[in-house]
Amino acid sequence: MRTPTRRTVLGAALAAAGSGLIAACSSGSSDPMKGMDHSSMNRAEPGGPAGFVAPNGPEVAAAEARRRPGPERKVALTATETTLDLGGRTVRSWAYGDRLPGQEVRATVGDTLALTLANHLPQPTSLHWHGLALRNDMDGVPGLTQDPVRAGASFDYRFALSRPGTYWFHPHSGVQQDRGLYAPLIVEDPKEPLRYDKEWVVVLDDWVDGVDGSTPDAVLAELAKGMGDMGDAGATGGTGGMDHSGHSMPGMPGMGTGPGTGSTPTGATGPSRMLMGATSPLLGGDAGDVAHPFHLVNGRLATAPETFTAKPGDRIRIRLVNAGGDTAYRVALGGHELTVTHTDGFPVEPATTQALLLGMGERYDVLVTAKDGAFPLTALAEGKNATALAVLRTGGGAAPDASTRPAELDGRLLTAGQLKADPGVRLPDRAPDRTVALELTGGMAKADWAFNGRKYDPAQRHPVAAGERVRLEFRNSTAMWHPVHLHGHSFALGAGGPRKDTAIVLPGTTLAVDFDADNPGLWMVHCHNVYHAETGMMTVLGYRA
Repeated sequence: MRTPTRRTVLGAALAAAGSGLIAACSSGSSDPMKGMDHSSMNRAEPGGPAGFVAPNGPEVAAAEARRRPGPERKVALTATETTLDLGGRTVRSWAYGDRLPGQEVRATVGDTLALTLANHLPQPTSLHWHGLALRNDMDGVPGLTQDPVRAGASFDYRFALSRPGTYWFHPHSGVQQDRGLYAPLIVEDPKEPLRYDKEWVVVLDDWVDGVDGSTPDAVLAELAKGMGDMGDAGATGGTGGMDHSGHSMPGMPGMGTGPGTGSTPTGATGPSRMLMGATSPLLGGDAGDVAHPFHLVNGRLATAPETFTAKPGDRIRIRLVNAGGDTAYRVALGGHELTVTHTDGFPVEPATTQALLLGMGERYDVLVTAKDGAFPLTALAEGKNATALAVLRTGGGAAPDASTRPAELDGRLLTAGQLKADPGVRLPDRAPDRTVALELTGGMAKADWAFNGRKYDPAQRHPVAAGERVRLEFRNSTAMWHPVHLHGHSFALGAGGPRKDTAIVLPGTTLAVDFDADNPGLWMVHCHNVYHAETGMMTVLGYRA
């Protein structure tokens, strides 16, 4: 018999409190306002207090109108269970269509993206548009901005694309992101100032689903038991998992039948995936929680890599996306230097490096001038003694193999804090009107990841007001690094620093970032380690009505 978890109880409360929202959002209507009791929605969100802007409130509609929505870019997307070929190894997983990553969505800034998601999965799902400043009711966070899209139902996402850049999308439902449910979203600039001959979109991922019976749900259940009294810094107590979508996490108590086993919701079993002893000086110590058996570039194993072809002398724009669940990647292109032009969709003053470090959710755009030959694009799973590989080929010669480790990986490394924003997107100097202090707490010992010692509760909102300059002060009192992500906004890393939506906070450090409160609604802040988020390291910024 399954013991109800805290999020099971929360899910029931959300369902009861938000029946109007549930009925409207499950209908798949292209009008998110249609069928809703607007007065009720403006009083309070499901399970939350009054006094905050509703995700579909008039303030949100007004902000969307200011983006001047343009022509529709229509897309149909199906989330389904399928068999995926990783390059000689097939797995059953969930994906968008039958592709990994999902089919790239490409549009032009100023377009209105009109995407219909059909859910053919056995569970509810959602779509979050990572990095976009979009209307709040399209942000895709079940239990906060919409109801989950039920199995067999569909939902119409419709919003203006107000900024060019490299983005991606994935569910915000449980640990579904650590399956095959992700795809790049490229928003092109019709006045693109960069000059290049070719473009290569590179999506990095750590993979566990369908390997020897493993699933992300089983991994979460194993991690959520904790690891005993390990003395993690900042441990705050508490156990169990929290899911913002409001559905229960299957099999939490009593997972598995013995050491190293874990039952999935469908009864499959798999080996232990708990990672011990992975360390990285770049990440300040502990590198990760999960021993993913595979690491992929564009859905391919290093033993069967994707090959990108070009001519010697071609100038190539590489758009790098880390879609992993628990892994930072150190990336280098053998024999080449990388000129960084963008991070998280925003231009920076160009900076040259040999290697880059990407936390989960981060993106970098780089330019390279291709030499003659075949070269490894290698993504080192930082601290995990594994690599992913793709190949750039412009001429003859043997292809690099899976064991290739280009010298550039150990060469000059550039981090986000060393970059400066392009003057055209630099956040103007201004003292913060409000500081929101967010202490990152918890650890693997008790699986009690949280902000300020409090696990995620959608009814708890850190208030902000429209027009304010807001400072988020992340103080990491844990023994691990965390890639923190802010929905619906971009922030600046220090005075004149790059504009980003995801940034690494190392253990024992404090990271202060500033943003302008110019997009009303209820917005998630969370660790983009999917297993940390699902065990509680999420919170909400709420605009006051």
